[in-house]
Amino acid sequence: MEYRKGPGGEPISTLGYGCMRFSRKGAATDLDKAEAELRAAIEGGVNYLDTAYIYPGNEVALGKILSRTGLRDQVNIATKLPQYLIKSISAAEKLFQEQLSRLQTDHIDCYLLHMLSDVASWDKLMRLGIEDWIREKKESGQIRYIGFSYHGNTEMFLKLLDVYPWDFCQIQYNYMDEVSQAGRRGLEEAGRRGIPVIIMEPLRGGSLTVNLPEEAKARIAAEPGSLTPASLALRWLWNQPDVSCVLSGMHSLDMVTENVTTASGSSVGCLTEAERLLIEEVKGIIAKNTKVGCTGCGYCQPCPAGVDIPGVFHCYNVSASDTRQKARTEYLQTTLMRKSPSGAFQCTGCGKCTRHCPQHIDIPAQLTEARKVLETPLYRIARRALQIFKLW
Repeated sequence: MEYRKGPGGEPISTLGYGCMRFSRKGAATDLDKAEAELRAAIEGGVNYLDTAYIYPGNEVALGKILSRTGLRDQVNIATKLPQYLIKSISAAEKLFQEQLSRLQTDHIDCYLLHMLSDVASWDKLMRLGIEDWIREKKESGQIRYIGFSYHGNTEMFLKLLDVYPWDFCQIQYNYMDEVSQAGRRGLEEAGRRGIPVIIMEPLRGGSLTVNLPEEAKARIAAEPGSLTPASLALRWLWNQPDVSCVLSGMHSLDMVTENVTTASGSSVGCLTEAERLLIEEVKGIIAKNTKVGCTGCGYCQPCPAGVDIPGVFHCYNVSASDTRQKARTEYLQTTLMRKSPSGAFQCTGCGKCTRHCPQHIDIPAQLTEARKVLETPLYRIARRALQIFKLW
């Protein structure tokens, strides 16, 4: 296993364990199976385990497994504060103490503000006194390192890097999200600042593996050697020096074995020219099912009405290249779960964006089509609920 610079400059395994997808038995975690898989990963060199307060039963399961195996001191636990639920520092403290109890530990190694999507959300937390609370927790040793996880566009991510001296951050990134979400620009800017970056959704929730178009699967299988869709996507990430750790939601021993093997044989510069060309070919196959030819260049931004146009089109394209459920979930996360919404519903049809689009896309018309697919009744209910309860 290769180790890179993690939070605080400490060595972190390039492969991390995404505990959210622990093996389950019905509605509950299958503790025995999850324990065997987690133990195999740790024996293979994994030392970073990721969970969150809102993952049902996940912190409790992880705490039980680490307690009964005695492996707590061999790993870094990363979990997250649902900052969008916080109305006071006393509420943050209550949740934090609950997390310590769930995880059966006296400290959290890597603590993240979960889905910190814009500067306005951070400003709200600052008014509550979050900075003093973080400082007290770090001084007491209950939190070793502080970071944030992010779903949103590149520009806002770059702004969030400025609001606090973060120890690390976590972003969605893979070869299909190179110019969406925080993107390569965000990754490299964090790296320039010396901020370790943890990668989530490296396989895009399975869309780059089991849900890959059959034509793409066949093309990868035709390559000599033992290359798989998963190993190709992971090697693309580990080839980049600013990637510190890649999370994988492993829920079988075969997955653990494959990913540990891939990680052990991957490093900066590991991607061959043949593999790079193969990825471009696979991206082309996926692109055949795209709805809008948006390249994510951002020339249409900023929108006077606040629409994240590249982000909306990215999710609209995901609805064709992956599943509508996946697209709608990402759309809700990136356009609603923030202080200032950025969905297609805000478009006024002014046409300013169209005049600046290098691809000559009729953006207002395409935003209307995107709304038909992405803004379901559930989305509208969530939008109204967020307005009423002001979670962000």
